[in-house]
Amino acid sequence: MNPYLDDELVAIADQARRFAGARVAPGFQERDRTRVLDRGLMRAMGELGFIAPELPESAGGQGLSALAAGVIVEEIARADLSISYINLLASLNGQILSQHGRPEVTAPWLQRLTRGEALIAIALTEPRGGSDAANLRLRIERVGAEYVIDGEKASISAADQADAVVVFGRTGTVESGAHGVTALFVPTDASGLTRSRLDCHGQRAIGRGSLFFENVRVPVSHRLGDENKGFVQVMQGFDYSRALIGLQVLAVARVALEETWAHVAQREAFDRPLAAFQGVSHPLAELDTQVEAARLLCLQALWLKDRGAPHSAEAAMCKWWAPKIAYETLHHCLLMHGHGGYDRGPMEQRLRDVLGFQIGDGTAEIMKTVVARHRAGRAAVPL
Repeated sequence: MNPYLDDELVAIADQARRFAGARVAPGFQERDRTRVLDRGLMRAMGELGFIAPELPESAGGQGLSALAAGVIVEEIARADLSISYINLLASLNGQILSQHGRPEVTAPWLQRLTRGEALIAIALTEPRGGSDAANLRLRIERVGAEYVIDGEKASISAADQADAVVVFGRTGTVESGAHGVTALFVPTDASGLTRSRLDCHGQRAIGRGSLFFENVRVPVSHRLGDENKGFVQVMQGFDYSRALIGLQVLAVARVALEETWAHVAQREAFDRPLAAFQGVSHPLAELDTQVEAARLLCLQALWLKDRGAPHSAEAAMCKWWAPKIAYETLHHCLLMHGHGGYDRGPMEQRLRDVLGFQIGDGTAEIMKTVVARHRAGRAAVPL
């Protein structure tokens, strides 16, 4: 029994698991090799309502809970973490567009997003600033009825594959920090926007890359939130994505544990199953315990969100702890499979995929600072 998952959520998870097993898992390693995102697979997910189901029906969603989105992203991530990035980006950006965008601009895109016909990226990180997210140099200037964008964004998920991007840039002075940042919605076919792709260690199907803006112009109607307040307003949505990320990586760890428990129960050494040796079974038991505990924390964060309750500290806990324990779990599971685990295959690919989340979307150090500020107060933890 899970206190956060009722019969309806369990049924949604079962449906998503069947789809993931039949459609997502078979191409897991091939997509890593080719670095090609399967748009047909994305559309199939949209047809089943698996993309941003928490959005209202008027925005193309199903009006379901954040927990519903969470159990879906878990099941997709079990089969391929890269493909589950489609769900993650859609839930994060769908929330941003529906809450902060002008309906005449964002409504058609939300419909395409939930149908699996469009992929939307989010561009915050820059070459000179990663963890210092508000220290932006990309410049946004208002010229009449348009905004003009100049600068570079770096290490952006799906940079070269996205159909549109939520871009954060500076409209105020550098000294204004987070209070001088504006968010814009920019289609990637805009004149003056070019893209490149990095050769990343993992998450290769979704990919990461850079966006280069040279005199890119978008109408003022494409602003998300208020001018100079985009960072403060829009970044609140990251509490949601941090909990989803926790479920993504823990789902990968959970399937690895399932396979490893089966392996050590069957494989023998010295006329006994490997699991009979406490040096094998006890570390796995410890990791299994931590994975289950971290998953409950992630579900709790989504449960709080569904009730409109504060959950920033819980979401930050999810983001620093879950990727750490997931990576440790996958590392250990790989070792338990010996040379078979070290060979190019599902286990080593999962290890590579999960590692990236200890870097992107907020490092452990930043997340711990968020927790500390909520516990001790911002004045006591200024940095």
